Amino acid sequence: MMGHMAQRGPKNPMTDEHKAALATGRVEGRAVREYLEGLRANKPTRGRKRTPDTMRKRLAAIDQELAEADAVKELRLVQERLDLQAELEAAGTTVDMAALEAAFVKVAKAYGHRTGVSYAAWRAVGVSPAVLTAAGISRSA
Repeated sequence: MMGHMAQRGPKNPMTDEHKAALATGRVEGRAVREYLEGLRANKPTRGRKRTPDTMRKRLAAIDQELAEADAVKELRLVQERLDLQAELEAAGTTVDMAALEAAFVKVAKAYGHRTGVSYAAWRAVGVSPAVLTAAGISRSA
């Protein structure tokens, strides 16, 4: 028997305030994520910094080495070549860390307060004390 189906809308429709809070959360979350990803991507590595020039020289050397490489060495060289090519491409795209940092500084305190992120946690993922101070996040908070 086909009964009358009631409209199944939300019991408690979302308030404008709730919608605004969700939008704010998304904006803050994006600023935090992009800054932390930028930090991670630009983390200084140990040893000499590779320049695009030294990477190109190494790529040329790999091509030479491939000529007399055994199968396993060929595999390693091919992987190194792929890694270098990816690194060269990434070096061409510069991340505007200053802009990401400015956006992070604006929202980090509110984001951290809302999500329960401590000073120590920010530090553990690489956010500098200076950036935390600029964001108004103190060790005691």
